[in-house]
Amino acid sequence: MFNWVKTTILMAGIVALFGAVGMLLGGKSGMLIALGIGAAMNLFAYWNSDKMVLKMYRAQEVDASSGGRYYAMVRELAQNAGLPMPRVYVIDEAQPNAFATGRNPEHAAVAATTGIMQLLSERELRGVMAHELAHVKHRDTLISTMSATVAGAISMLANFGMMFGGRDSEGRTNPVVAIAVMIIAPIAAMLIQMAISRAREFGADAGGAEISRDPEALASALKKIEAYAKGLPMPTAEAHPETAQMMIINPLSGNGIKSLFSTHPSTDERVAKLLALARGV
Repeated sequence: MFNWVKTTILMAGIVALFGAVGMLLGGKSGMLIALGIGAAMNLFAYWNSDKMVLKMYRAQEVDASSGGRYYAMVRELAQNAGLPMPRVYVIDEAQPNAFATGRNPEHAAVAATTGIMQLLSERELRGVMAHELAHVKHRDTLISTMSATVAGAISMLANFGMMFGGRDSEGRTNPVVAIAVMIIAPIAAMLIQMAISRAREFGADAGGAEISRDPEALASALKKIEAYAKGLPMPTAEAHPETAQMMIINPLSGNGIKSLFSTHPSTDERVAKLLALARGV
């Protein structure tokens, strides 16, 4: 129930942000047009955001025969969690990472990179996939995928406005307004994502530990992924930073303004909480 409240707040915030951008760029008529676009974008994202993100990362679906132990692992963990079997994907990327998506547990998907499969032991990978299934069980995936899709749309809207210039109170073109919107709108979108994403990671860590019954495995995996991910860029994530909050570890290089808006809590803090769970503290 609480996640539906968060989703409603997210949708309202996104529509309001669209309207504010439209008002600054095109006055009252611009606001009305942008509000309509924002509402339509929310509906589109609800039904299609998971497909868009999977396509963006060129994820390839696998089954029991092509997915091997990875697929069997997800099936076992889904049964442990009392979840329907999600679709299972592989992303051909060197950076070790993983994410879950889908509007509900009945339409969920999990994806892991080839890099994470090569880096982690089977036990550690099991901990990671349990974390992703915890996101599915907690219904976090709708929020994260929608926010990624719509945050990207806000950035595009701001850049589009830059081409035509904003308008002042008398309807005259004002490029200064357009430049301000181009800078502020993506930052506002990132702040919306930050507000809903950090607490989710702690919840999914705890939920994943419960599903896998092995919090130490996830703690070990997080330390390994953190160490290797920093030195292996993920071009798709760098091109679409709004999707970074979906990953188990921040996939961005951290250069420039991106480093100011980390959507993930510190790995050390996550590991400490998992080890405390393992000790029964």
